[in-house]
Amino acid sequence: MEKRDYDAIVVGAGPNGLAAAITLQQAGLAVLLIEGKSTIGGGLRSKELTLPGFVHDVCSAIHPMALSSPFFSALPLKDHGLQFIQSPIDAAHPFDDGTAAVLQHSIEDTARLLGEDAQSYKQLITPLVKDWPLIADDALGPLHFPAHPFAMARFGLKALTSATFLAKRFKTQKARGLWAGMAAHAIQPLTNTSTSAIALALMIAGHRQGWPIPKGGAQSIANALASYFLSIGGRIEVDQYIRSLDQLPSSHTVLFDVTPKQLLQIAGHRFSSIYKWQLEKYRYGMGVFKIDWALDQPIPFKAPECRAAGTVHLGSTLEEIRLSEQQSSNGRHAEKPFVLLAQQSLFDTSRAPSGKQVAWAYCHVPNGSVKDMTGIIENQVERFAPGFRDTILSKHVMNTADMEAYNANYIGGDINGGIMDLAQLFTRPALRSSPYRTSAKGLYICSSSTPPGGGVHGMCGYHAAKRALKDVFGK
Repeated sequence: MEKRDYDAIVVGAGPNGLAAAITLQQAGLAVLLIEGKSTIGGGLRSKELTLPGFVHDVCSAIHPMALSSPFFSALPLKDHGLQFIQSPIDAAHPFDDGTAAVLQHSIEDTARLLGEDAQSYKQLITPLVKDWPLIADDALGPLHFPAHPFAMARFGLKALTSATFLAKRFKTQKARGLWAGMAAHAIQPLTNTSTSAIALALMIAGHRQGWPIPKGGAQSIANALASYFLSIGGRIEVDQYIRSLDQLPSSHTVLFDVTPKQLLQIAGHRFSSIYKWQLEKYRYGMGVFKIDWALDQPIPFKAPECRAAGTVHLGSTLEEIRLSEQQSSNGRHAEKPFVLLAQQSLFDTSRAPSGKQVAWAYCHVPNGSVKDMTGIIENQVERFAPGFRDTILSKHVMNTADMEAYNANYIGGDINGGIMDLAQLFTRPALRSSPYRTSAKGLYICSSSTPPGGGVHGMCGYHAAKRALKDVFGK
């Protein structure tokens, strides 16, 4: 190979860009990681958004896949300052009568509160939790023949169904509501095929390793990944927003932690007409409206289980959640939206001054919406925690335009890098022999717009880097 400034360049230092850079550097390459913002992290950033001493996660706050990721778990991130905290309950799902369903580490403890659905829950989830170590690499990667086909089939046959179809296993409001809250993380109508996949993955993660809270904020995950990358010889440059290939130093390969929209802007002139057409047809999903609160005290949830949970799903019944997700997908704003809420400072005291708290929440809205959902979200919290508004000291809100301005990968507020329905689950961003290859030699895409999609797991970056290593360097 001819001499270049670097063997490989990665553009974008989100979790997938960091994972790609680390994987390439581990293979003995000289790697440059370029970030457009002044700090690395992408969706993994934390700031004092409200008042001094209150640390909020700007984008991602809940990391169920962090410990389940085969890539993250193989790295010595503890040696680079990363500490995870587990809440007693991973996720709670309250109802209007003051009760709640919960996701706990123990399958038995989770099932116990589901009444007559206890056995159905155990029959659904126990085999999948047992199988996960065998199928994690395959489930969190591109479509290919799995290493353990029968175990993968047990998961896949359930995962590829709609959440509303699999919900028919359950009879009780609690089990159906808990299931719907998990499935709503898919950010699409619950009637869509494959919406069961995200619900199953989240429940499996909770039962195997919990939904961990990174001490000090989401930024600490990015900082640990960057620290490790630098320790093995990598280089990082920030404040370098790339709009053209001409801005890059010479290298043998470039990997982009961006979505198709930015990739077209940067390198579209290098792509074949067919590949360019596929990227132009790529679909983005619903956006989010997000609020961060500085609070005088913990949120006064009626259900005691909610006061012991790091994550709370607000939406009550399956029917209510199904309606709100369908409305948002159809371009309407729900009056009672599904609200995903995190209360990290209950368990991580570094997030707020003594005796005070932070809370983080979002609801799904139509892509590109700029409607102020503050009152609607706070109504949902107040519904399950009367007196909540009286605890608010300060708040910070972000609509879909604010989200995209802060992280260019969040097109129209879509935090998953494109809708993850069946048509874009395995073939994102284009139908090719490898989803990570572009049509231009040496250029790859490694963002959440590739399999396995959204979530803080780094697997998109890892798989893209492995593809580039084989194609370009024969490794």
